[in-house]
Amino acid sequence: MNKPGLSEQQIITRIERLPVSRWYARILGTVAVAHFFDAFDSLTIAFILPVLVGLWKINPSEIGLLISAGFAGQLVGALALGWAAEKYGRRRVLQVSLIIIALFSAACALAWDYTSLLGFRVLQGIGLGAEVPVAATYLNEFTRAAYRGRFLLLLQWMFAIGVAVTSAVATWLVPAFGWQSMFWLGVLPALLALGLRWLIPESPRWLAGQGRLAEADEALAGIEARVEAVTAPPPDADLATISHERAGWKDLFQGIYLRRTFCAWTIAFCTSFIGYGLITWLPTIFRTVYHLPVDQALRYGLIINLVGLAGPLVCMLLIDTLGRRGSFVLAFLGGGLCMVGLWYIGADRTPTQVLMLGAIAYFFLAFLLTGVYVYVPETYPTRMRALGTGTASSFLRIASIVGPTIVGFTLSNSNVGIVFLMFGLVSLFGALVVALFTVETRGKILEVVSP
Repeated sequence: MNKPGLSEQQIITRIERLPVSRWYARILGTVAVAHFFDAFDSLTIAFILPVLVGLWKINPSEIGLLISAGFAGQLVGALALGWAAEKYGRRRVLQVSLIIIALFSAACALAWDYTSLLGFRVLQGIGLGAEVPVAATYLNEFTRAAYRGRFLLLLQWMFAIGVAVTSAVATWLVPAFGWQSMFWLGVLPALLALGLRWLIPESPRWLAGQGRLAEADEALAGIEARVEAVTAPPPDADLATISHERAGWKDLFQGIYLRRTFCAWTIAFCTSFIGYGLITWLPTIFRTVYHLPVDQALRYGLIINLVGLAGPLVCMLLIDTLGRRGSFVLAFLGGGLCMVGLWYIGADRTPTQVLMLGAIAYFFLAFLLTGVYVYVPETYPTRMRALGTGTASSFLRIASIVGPTIVGFTLSNSNVGIVFLMFGLVSLFGALVVALFTVETRGKILEVVSP
């Protein structure tokens, strides 16, 4: 039973008063570990492909399809489990996604040929596609407006670390123990899933939005008991206009949310098309186009991913000062110009030039791969935040399906320079959309941005 006088506005105000504390570190750390394993399992395929190309005699079109298969599953997961997170809660869906990731990582390790691995990657993708948007939604709802950008980027930085660690581990593990060893490591998220119920509470914002005010109050009371002090609520916390109408798919396209949905989908698509295109294809390009040895191709991929780790750190400094719009325009322009530059060099470009400009491009695009899950959840209200973030994430997955397939087709029928030009033009288009259509959310309470 709810306490007399207890309201959703009171729950939100209490969340906005929570100070940074060890409790925050615990919740951030738990969700960050889930993000780390999502990155590890998502990108494992990129670092075993140089081996599978020779082992199973895979052509460029089949490589593109195998990369895209996992993202096809992620599309389903982002849509279906994003919707489920609105109905059943953030924590429960996050737990389910981790179990799916671990289960089908084991299945991938047992794959006996190209077709079986393709199928298992689709099924594993369902969990991978749900984890990132649901985790980002969850942490958004727990974090105060004043430092929400930095905290969410810390979470997304763990995804970037996961990419770099995947590259580093693959460089050592694959030559020594075979490609299956990477998938066996991907079973570890099962351990986190088993303990999630005791590690983090359900989102009080979601509970309050569902009318479960007593449960929201209980969750917050437990948190408040662990912190030493609280700070005053922000002066602009006028929450009287919060809507309690149950949201559906059509609400993404009504009122102020039509423009926001268009912008979120475009940012997600452009970010993924070039960002994941670079991550997943460059090791194979070094191997098949420039004929580098497997170990050197993997090392070059590792270098690019290590450079990419600096991107979210720089974005962390900019996103709450320069703002979301300025940071994203800078990132799209930086990545796009590097890719156009690689195309402009022409057929005489060397692997070293591809490494250097590819690393710089990925540095900028890492802004976006991490920042998109800061910005998109901020632009939707609690009643549709997971749904809106999930649908935007689905466009990220669509680009992840389409992009690698187009790269494979282009390499089979043209040359790698056209691939770089394509990446560059998509990135520059993303910069234009951000500059013209984004709404700035820096420093604003979620319910003020999206009533």
